[in-house]
Parts: sequence; C-alpha cells; structure tokens
Amino acid sequence: MTTTEMTGREIFNQRTDETLRRLEETGQLKRLQMIEGPMDATIRLRGYGEVACFCSNNYLGLANHPEVRRAGIEGIERYGAGTASVRFICGTFAPHETLERTIATFLGVEAAYTFVSCWNATEALFPTLCEPGDIIISDELNHACIIDSMRLATVIKKGVAKTVYRHSDMESLRQALRSAREDPSVTGAIWVVTDGVFSMEGDIAKLPEIRGLCDEFGAILAVDDSHGTGVMGPTGRGTHEHYGMKGRDIDLFTGTLGKALGGAAGGYLAGTKRAIDLIGQRGRPTLFSNALPVTVACSSNKAIEILIAEPQRVRKLRDNVAYARKGIREAGFEVLESPTAICPIIVGDTAKAIAMSTRLLELGVFAIGFGYPVVPEGTARIRVQVSAAHEKAHIDKLAKCLRQLKTEMK
Repeated sequence: MTTTEMTGREIFNQRTDETLRRLEETGQLKRLQMIEGPMDATIRLRGYGEVACFCSNNYLGLANHPEVRRAGIEGIERYGAGTASVRFICGTFAPHETLERTIATFLGVEAAYTFVSCWNATEALFPTLCEPGDIIISDELNHACIIDSMRLATVIKKGVAKTVYRHSDMESLRQALRSAREDPSVTGAIWVVTDGVFSMEGDIAKLPEIRGLCDEFGAILAVDDSHGTGVMGPTGRGTHEHYGMKGRDIDLFTGTLGKALGGAAGGYLAGTKRAIDLIGQRGRPTLFSNALPVTVACSSNKAIEILIAEPQRVRKLRDNVAYARKGIREAGFEVLESPTAICPIIVGDTAKAIAMSTRLLELGVFAIGFGYPVVPEGTARIRVQVSAAHEKAHIDKLAKCLRQLKTEMK
C-alpha cells in the first residue's frame, strides 16, 4: 500500500512504530523508572529496591525536608488542591504574592512572577517582551526552553530576528553584537540570553564579560539560572553571586522552583517591575494557563527561607561536589571540570551511555545516560548530579560502582 492509499492514522502509526523500533534496536529507547517513595539521597526504585540517587536536581536536599513538606500540607489544607483559574481571573492567592516577593528579595531585583514551570516562564519571555526590529542573541548550548521561546517569538512577532554565538566564546558574542548594531533591520532592542549553568556540560556562563559586552553595545541580558539558583555563590543566590555580581546586574532572570528550591514544580521570571508587569498583562502562558498550585507556592517559599537561614547547605554541596569529582577521576573516568553540581562523564555513543547507566543501576547507583537528541551526536554522557543530601558513604558507593564498571568495560 502506498502512502497515497493510506489514511492519516495509518501513516502516523507506521512512521511512529518505525521510530520506536529503531530506538529499541539501537539501544537508545528511554525507559521510565518508577520511584515508590520520596526523593532523597537514596530512593526506592521499583524492581531495584533502595538505590543511591545521582540523577536528581534536588541539589540542596530540600525536596523531602520536613518543614518544606509541612508548608505544602498546610497550604493545601488552607487553600485547597487547585487554583482552578488563571492569575488575572481568580487564580491569584496570597501565597503567590508572598512567594514572588521572596524570590525578588532573594535575587535582589524589583519583582518576580510565577508560572507552573520554568519552561512556561521562558516561553513567556521573548514572545511577550520582544517586538519587530528586536534581535535575540543566544549561546549555542542554551537550554531547549530558550531555543523554543526564541522560535516562538519570531513566529508570533514577525520581524524579530535571532542568532547564536559559539558556546562561551566572547569574541563570537562581540561579533554577533557588532553585526546586530550595524544591521539596518535591527531597529529595536538587542537581547542576549544565556544559561547561568549549562545543564549538560555543567560549566558556567562568563557573566561578567557578557554583562560588559551588553553594556558596550546597549543590549539587554537575560539569564536562565535554573541549575545555578541554590547552588552557585556563597549563599546560593546563583551564578551571578558566584562572580560577586548583584541581582540588578542581570536584566531578567528565568528560574525554576523544581530543582534546588524545594524540587516540586513551578518557575518564575524576575527582574524590573516594568518587565514583570508587562508579563502579567500580556504573557500567554499566564493568561491562558492555570496559576502555580498554592501548595507548591507554600513549600517553595519555605525552601527559600531554609536556604537563607542555612547557608551551610550550600557549603556542604560544594564539599560533596569536590569529593565526587575526585572519586570519579580516581575511578578512571574523565569528568568535565566545573564548580557546579553537574558532573558529566563523556562516553561518546548514546547506546553505550544508556548501557552503562543500566549497569550502574544494577549495582545500586541511579545515574542517567544522556544521548542524542538531548546532547549532540557523539557526545553522549553519564550525568552525575550531586546533592547536599548525600553523605560521603553515598559518594563512596558511586566511586566504587564506577570502578567496577571500568573493570567490566575493559
């Protein structure tokens, strides 16, 4: 039967089955692992029992903190299970106001606005704030949510342009900024956007240099610090604090509540009151999607309060990261060097990364293998993520299992 004789459903089924079959045959098919308890340094995984978890974004160990849990429970008991509305109708509750003030104060900016995810927050950023004649300049390794926000902006606002610069290459960024400034079609704002911490590489953006170039060329700087907030800097305020910068040195932040800040869900935009006011008025993800669940707002606010009160959590995370990197190297693997909690072990082939991840899980360590399309072809990796919840015994187990894996691979 030719495609012209097939129905749309038959065509879809055929090509989908072929894609899934090819993924299965090449060892690239992702399989969901079922967790049967809370997220912590160790978790109970269906079919494997208790395993050490080294693939979670629970960087400060707050996802299962008793005070964070209690705040969420009290929130649901007082405000109910759902907001049942978008923010501008009847979906704004007192805990949203409290959390947004806390985020703004924590980051040192004028205002913040919450969303059901950081993806939604980033999706609102460029389509809302950009206008025809603007151009967005992005690091080539920025997160997929930034890429999609840029694409969406160029579709919704015809005349918005986009380009990329080589990863953390300041000369490439300078050239992009110069070209934008000299381009007669660029009649509006120039935007530069970067991850603070790059989630797959574990390296950090050169924020002081980027800020300097933005000032030189009159550009606006947006930073997605989802993997930096709670992790970087002496008090965990983020990648900008790591460099001794202030929150006001960054024009706009995007960030998540689903990683270090409680680990539940939700995201935010933070920056000038002017920008945040416009997001609330025109951002499609907030105008047409329910508000952040109040229970999450309550638990996330408590997580930030704990982070502020207990900066030793950030110090412990930093010590754990150094200890883990040392253990990985001593086990015979190369790990990309950086001060972040992300420790990528590059293995090259996607199927190999998945096979290694599966074997580690059999040995009692949960660390995910990433390959294409999450990372470029040929750069598949095991991404080890460290938490303040880990004790040295957990990290020693990771190193021991890596040594055994190395022996088996030989």
